Amino acid sequence: MNGLARTPFDCERLVEAIGDAIVVSDANGAINLWNPAAERLFGFTQAEALGNSLDLIIPERLRERHWAGYRRTMASGETRYGHDLLRVPAVHKDGRALSIAFTVGLLYGPQREAKGIVAVIRDETTTRFAEERNLRKHIAELEAKDAARESSTLTRVL
Repeated sequence: MNGLARTPFDCERLVEAIGDAIVVSDANGAINLWNPAAERLFGFTQAEALGNSLDLIIPERLRERHWAGYRRTMASGETRYGHDLLRVPAVHKDGRALSIAFTVGLLYGPQREAKGIVAVIRDETTTRFAEERNLRKHIAELEAKDAARESSTLTRVL
C-alpha cells in the first residue's frame, strides 16, 4: 500500500474509472462496494446492490456450493484460488445468463482475520457462447463425417 499512498490518484476514483467490475463483500457476503462497471455488467445500480447478498448475481442452482466455499474461506482466512482466473456462470438483473471471469482477493482486518473478499470481474458471455457454438458446430461436423464413413463402409460390405 505504500506505493498507493504516494500516487496522485484517489483510489475511489480509480475504482470508479476502471473498466472491470469490482465487487467487495463482507464476511457474511453482503455487498459493500459496487463500482459503475458492476452496474453495467449485472444491471443492478449501486443503490440496489449495496447491503444485499451476492445472491443477486449467483445463479440459484450454484448458491449452496458458493456459500459453502465462501464460509470455509472466511473461517480459514485462506482461499484455494489464490490468483487464479475463475470462470463461472452469473445472472443479470433481467434474468439472462452471463459468463464471467474473475480473480479474488481476501481482505484482512488488523489481526489478519478475513473481513471480506474483493472480486475483479470481466464479462466473457459473448466469447464463451461463441466458443460453445463453434465447439458444437465442430462436433456436428465430426459426427457427420463419422456417419458418412460408417455409411460408406456399410455400403461396401453389402
